[in-house]
Amino acid sequence: MFAIFSNNHHHDGHVAVTVPAAIGIQEMLIAKSPKKFYRPPYVGVRGWVGIELDQVSDKELALHIKEAWRLIAPKKLQNSVQ
Repeated sequence: MFAIFSNNHHHDGHVAVTVPAAIGIQEMLIAKSPKKFYRPPYVGVRGWVGIELDQVSDKELALHIKEAWRLIAPKKLQNSVQ
């Protein structure tokens, strides 16, 4: 699994996509744009980051999803998505 859609899960107010991030990226994104990014419950401790859908462009979201795929995919498939 490389992305999770969250629609106000447990009434937390987030309509977001949650993706894994490389080491150190989660903290950097949240510090830079706390309205756009957040540390999600359960998977946040493992470096995943929540991305608020009403705060991100489709183009930027696509970049985060592609990077998440590259982090999770087997090495021989990592570059199969452009």
